[in-house]
Amino acid sequence: MKIFVVGGSGRVATALIRDLVTAGHTVTAGSRHPERIIKAKNVTPVRLDLHDELTELKRVIGHPDVLYFTAGSNGSDLLRTDAMGAIKTMKVAEENNIHRYIMLSAMFPLEPAKWRENGLMVYADYKTAKFFADNYLVNQTDLDYTILSPTNLTTETGTGRITIDSGKVATNPIPDVALTLAKILDHPNTVRKVMMMRTGNTPIDDALVSVK
Repeated sequence: MKIFVVGGSGRVATALIRDLVTAGHTVTAGSRHPERIIKAKNVTPVRLDLHDELTELKRVIGHPDVLYFTAGSNGSDLLRTDAMGAIKTMKVAEENNIHRYIMLSAMFPLEPAKWRENGLMVYADYKTAKFFADNYLVNQTDLDYTILSPTNLTTETGTGRITIDSGKVATNPIPDVALTLAKILDHPNTVRKVMMMRTGNTPIDDALVSVK
């Protein structure tokens, strides 16, 4: 498949791109800093700025089969990147007939009542931006979305084993998050699902098969 990765120079995106190419896909990766995108066969880096107008984003993203959103701000432009930037890419997907949309989110993106009880209020501004973006994706688009919500990311070596459940603050090695994102494409039962993941004992494919 032809895949576009928004936020293509990030840590998760870099691992995701490797996994997608290994699986036989062709990837275009967009970033404000395309020079930071991994250089590999079947990977095309392009400049993509989520602050640009919708018409420019439509031109840059084009007509892939799948759109991944893995972008994140540096904290100074949460609303323009994590909220409105994400929503712009959803509009691009709808207008360019890209039906499959996979979002990398955060813990409890649509359950703000759980932020305080799980000690997540330190990230309240970021989580608020994700709330509005994810809520728009679920309730105001007709896209075949999947929202993946990992807990705290680490740079540890991936285990290839995860848990998908109702959510618990724990950790996720970045390679496992990336591989889960990539393997979502192989599991149509993940369409229109919001999934929370953490390190576990179940092989990634088996965990995805179990999603209902």
